[in-house]
Amino acid sequence: MASVFVGTSLDGFIARANGEFDFLPADGGEPHGYDEFIASVDAIVMGRNTFEIVLTLGPWPYGDKRVVVLSSRPVDLSAARGAVVEQMSGPPAEIISKLTASGAQHLYIDGGITIQRFLRAGLIQRLVITRVPVLIGEGIPLFGSLPHDIRLRHLATRQYPSGLVSSEYQVVT
Repeated sequence: MASVFVGTSLDGFIARANGEFDFLPADGGEPHGYDEFIASVDAIVMGRNTFEIVLTLGPWPYGDKRVVVLSSRPVDLSAARGAVVEQMSGPPAEIISKLTASGAQHLYIDGGITIQRFLRAGLIQRLVITRVPVLIGEGIPLFGSLPHDIRLRHLATRQYPSGLVSSEYQVVT
C-alpha cells in the first residue's frame, strides 16, 4: 500500500512559490495523527527536492525508517548522518515493485512532484490531507494535471483546536 500524509494551505498549496512552507505550524503543530501514521510505514519515498529540504530542517526526522530518495542524478546521501537512506530512479511502478520485493508493505509517498507522479500512475491507495487555516494565494499545488479523474472515498475527517482539519480518503479503483 502507498499512502500520502501531507499538509496544505486551505487553498491547496504545499509550499509557497519559492519553496518555503512557513505557513505550516512549527514542529508540525498539535498532534494530528502523524506519529501513528509514520509508525505504520515501512519505507518513505521522496523526491530529491524534498530530501534536500528535510536536510535543512534540523535533526533527521525519520529515525531508522528506510528512506528512498528518487533522482536520476547522483544525490549526496552522506548529509543524512546515521539515517537509512538510499537512492532509486525509474518509473513509479518500478520503484513500488523493488520496494515490495524487498519486504516493504506500507510506503509513505512524500513531496509534491513525487506524489503527483505516483497518483498519475495509479499507485496511491490512501490520502491523508491536513488543511491549515490559511490562504496563501499562490504556490506549489499538491495536485497537478491528471490524465483522468481519480475517484476518492471519504473515510474520516477530524478537526483540531488550532483549526487544522485532517481528511482521509481511499482511492477508488
